[in-house]
Amino acid sequence: MRKQPPYYAVIFTTLRTKEDQGYEEMAAKMERLAARQPGFLGFETARNEIGISVSYWDSLEAIRQWKEQGEHLLAQKKGKELWYQWYKLRICLVEREYEFSQS
Repeated sequence: MRKQPPYYAVIFTTLRTKEDQGYEEMAAKMERLAARQPGFLGFETARNEIGISVSYWDSLEAIRQWKEQGEHLLAQKKGKELWYQWYKLRICLVEREYEFSQS
């Protein structure tokens, strides 16, 4: 991700069900699809007992358009029906960022 702040972060925190039924394939598809959306800046994810995925966007309008994208709407529906016991979504304005790397 190259954009300097300010930009937006969508933080998606989840607790999965035991069902898989295509979850990994859908998650990969959504990541590829999001990357092609106007305003998309980047994506990070981590999963242990809970999952946290953060997508970065240049505007609230870009986030709204992604939320309403047809294939993404289908993934959201399947998530509620099959894959998630619980989730929370937060939209945040990133005003500053700091990075450290030993490499």
